[in-house]
Amino acid sequence: MERSCDVLVVGAGPAGVAAAITLQRSGRDVLVVDKATFPRDKCCGDGLTTLALRELEALGLDPGRVESWFGVDGARLRSPDGREIDTPLPTDGRYAAVATRRDLDAELVATARRAGVEVSDGHAVTAIEQCDDRVSVEVDGLGTVVARYAIAADGMWSPVRRLLGVGPQDYRGEWHAFRQYASNVTGPAADRLIVWFEADLLPGYAWSFPLPGNRANVGFGVLRDGRLNGKHMAALWRDLVERPHVVEALGAGFELDDRVTAWPIPARVDEMPLAHGRVLFVGDAAAATDVMTGEGIGQALLTGRLAAAAIVAAGALRPDEARRRYEGAIAHELFADHRMSRRLGRVLAHRRGAEAALCIVAASGKWGRRNFARWMFEDEPRAIALTPRRWHRRFLARRGAYA
Repeated sequence: MERSCDVLVVGAGPAGVAAAITLQRSGRDVLVVDKATFPRDKCCGDGLTTLALRELEALGLDPGRVESWFGVDGARLRSPDGREIDTPLPTDGRYAAVATRRDLDAELVATARRAGVEVSDGHAVTAIEQCDDRVSVEVDGLGTVVARYAIAADGMWSPVRRLLGVGPQDYRGEWHAFRQYASNVTGPAADRLIVWFEADLLPGYAWSFPLPGNRANVGFGVLRDGRLNGKHMAALWRDLVERPHVVEALGAGFELDDRVTAWPIPARVDEMPLAHGRVLFVGDAAAATDVMTGEGIGQALLTGRLAAAAIVAAGALRPDEARRRYEGAIAHELFADHRMSRRLGRVLAHRRGAEAALCIVAASGKWGRRNFARWMFEDEPRAIALTPRRWHRRFLARRGAYA
């Protein structure tokens, strides 16, 4: 059995759906396959930045269809010495939100299908072969799929990358994160996004992101530097949720649901191969996560859209041009921000540096705290002040998404 299409997208998460809808709107015949069956859970902090929200709005996703959608109006930051700072967001649109990946990704798949994209979930890629003019992919349960291009949106462990023998085969990410859902949340965390810069987690942090029904996504992320193994991180997690300020934020009667889950965070977009032949890598397969915050949904949506745009602009017979355009677009959009985030991470790695940074935010006044929140939630590129080529007239003046 053989099926042909213009572009095969492997992976139906945010990156894959963004690529598929962009290609479909340009008149390309697209097939999306994913080994999982939706809805499915995915270990994640569930936070959505302004970048992610603007990309989701452009794709046509309706927040009203996402059951766990929770709009966020600002953030509370706690320094290593216990200083608490509230950073409000503007009210002219949505600049931050939270939604479980189970609900969000399922609705993204539904949005793609409503746009006319064929999505076949529950089918894994088992083999791939590249030729001069096509890619031939074996898909379990579907047979052979022949396409002009393939977009690998299949996560950090990327089976497509492994089958092609491209990039590091033992890569385990720059960060490691733990997450568990909490219910019966009655403290400030019931409706407020909270970030704790704990001294023993730096340059990482702990978080509580609110969800409907007095629930929250609670977790922490730490740098993968060899200091902590799985057993140590599990012990750290148990200690973290018993710390007085965490219990106060969640409310004394909060309960942890199900089991704690962990996942690696890939953040090496400026070093990872982004393309190979007629295959473009996007999202976690491109290690496109923000190296300072661990945020990856916005970057996944962006890289998926850019890969699709590169294919459309290059056409079926110019894979070299597609690769050149895509790699150039990623460098333009992400490299400077990635490197700046890496430098800021070095400052936040030390208690004194983290304390000083948050003191500056606290002393900046209401205007400064609001614009810091917009910067933190990626309303503008992280390093835009250092990259004049990306300056625009409405710097920090655009309305939020879903205004």
